[in-house]
Amino acid sequence: MDEQSHPLHAIDRQVVDALLAAQVPADAHLVDAARLLSRYDGFPGAADLRDDLERVLRLWGLDRNSLRARTRSLWAAGYRPGLAVGGEAVGSGFDTADEAG
Repeated sequence: MDEQSHPLHAIDRQVVDALLAAQVPADAHLVDAARLLSRYDGFPGAADLRDDLERVLRLWGLDRNSLRARTRSLWAAGYRPGLAVGGEAVGSGFDTADEAG
């Protein structure tokens, strides 16, 4: 089977490098690891990313099932990328309550 190059490899390499540097994973790290594991699962290439993602799990003391359980719990609790849990997830943030009349 020929190795393919994934169009997001360079961007994902930076994310994986940040995950490797995270000794204690934040919520966003867990979500990134899960999404990248899913993206590259079965992809005929990017073995370096897949290997490093497996290494990340070992460093964090997790396996794929525990990672899935933790990220499912995060999403169920309202996690959205870039927002603190419980933050405003929809709308522009424009407050019309201060308008006169």
